[in-house]
Amino acid sequence: MNKPAERAVTVSSKGQVVIPADVRKRLGLTQGSVLRFILDDDGVRLLPAAGDIRRLKGRLPKPAKPVTLGEMSQAVAERRARVGGA
Repeated sequence: MNKPAERAVTVSSKGQVVIPADVRKRLGLTQGSVLRFILDDDGVRLLPAAGDIRRLKGRLPKPAKPVTLGEMSQAVAERRARVGGA
């Protein structure tokens, strides 16, 4: 098992933090991404929120070949598995 990466960030007066670029890339986060904070006895884990693919409707151009909702969901799940999400 790899040693966990550690990053220090500062919390602003509004409770905001900047997520380091390498962390955003690994989690596949972009502007508007929704995150989950998992609190447990060991601390906190930050994960991309799993969601319904239909919430993305209208954000991308229409594909050249139609795809099913199942195919889209599978592609999202495969991407999430590659970037270490749950």
